[in-house]
Amino acid sequence: MKVLVEADGGSRGNPGPAGYGCVVWSEDHRTALAEHGHFIGITTNNVAEYRGLIAGLEEARRLGANEVVVSMDSKLVVEQMSGRWKVKHAAMAELHQQARALASTFGSVTFQWIPREHNSYADRLANEAMDGADTDRRSAATDPPAAWTGNRGAPTRLLLLRHGQTELSRERRYSGRGNPELTETGRRQADAAARYLAERGGVAAVITSPLQRSYETAAAAAKALGLDVTVDEDLIETDFGAWEGLTFLEAAERDPDVHGRWLRDTSLRPPGGESFDDVAVRVRRAHDRIIAAHPGQTVLVVSHVTPIKTLLRLALDAGAGILHRLHLDLASLSIAEFYPDGGSSVRLVNQTSYLG
Repeated sequence: MKVLVEADGGSRGNPGPAGYGCVVWSEDHRTALAEHGHFIGITTNNVAEYRGLIAGLEEARRLGANEVVVSMDSKLVVEQMSGRWKVKHAAMAELHQQARALASTFGSVTFQWIPREHNSYADRLANEAMDGADTDRRSAATDPPAAWTGNRGAPTRLLLLRHGQTELSRERRYSGRGNPELTETGRRQADAAARYLAERGGVAAVITSPLQRSYETAAAAAKALGLDVTVDEDLIETDFGAWEGLTFLEAAERDPDVHGRWLRDTSLRPPGGESFDDVAVRVRRAHDRIIAAHPGQTVLVVSHVTPIKTLLRLALDAGAGILHRLHLDLASLSIAEFYPDGGSSVRLVNQTSYLG
């Protein structure tokens, strides 16, 4: 099936209150098969334009299209997606990557520039979103493909940021409830992530683990975003008990039998510590609180390896084995979305390009 996608985005202030709109048309451009408008907080025109494109491609995918023609009045987005212009801005690089990944799922996607007056439908949706008249809507008349995805309504988007470097992480030692501060490198990493997130915009809240390394990282981002920091105790790292401060090899030598079984059994606790199953229970509590408090918003969650992996596992509805198959660098960003009907998706894992 071939469809036509028109997308637009805008920001009143650039950066300022921003929103996007998209509409998917039948091949003859007579029937609107799906439409979507959404307010995305404070950000730039270019971010809003890319978000509109991504939403349009997602709608086309839900409809089962295999051939897509995208029309936009953003010369920047059309030229970058066509490969004729380079993507130089860090915030654009992530969105460009998401859009390219989506485009690759179709048999063919072409991009064309159109004058603004020919993009009035998507422009109206974007402006309605910015006006608050339609913060999230999808047409339901011809929307059966969305039923099997389970993803309806405006998701709560969690930006999952791991803290910056500490001495223990630099030496690759188990670092759970110990409370080391960031190294100088760690502070630079936190500042780089903060700049990137501020450029990206659209964040409604910053929530962090209580441990210093996480709080310092969150505080840098919150300052750049003009937000306060909220502490959630359930986002704290795993309690590694007697293995705290040991390397992998040292822990394996100290408790060879327990350590070996612990790697295979998420219900097993390190000596004096907590199991990954214990962590999952409290991270689920944090997840539920965040979703309930921030429906349809983007929230920055700053935490540690295990809680972030656990949130990604929830979004993927995956088994426990994924905890040992995901790699998360220091100060890396991952993105998970949780929809009001229970659906979820993972947008990004281990983004570090902003660290240089």
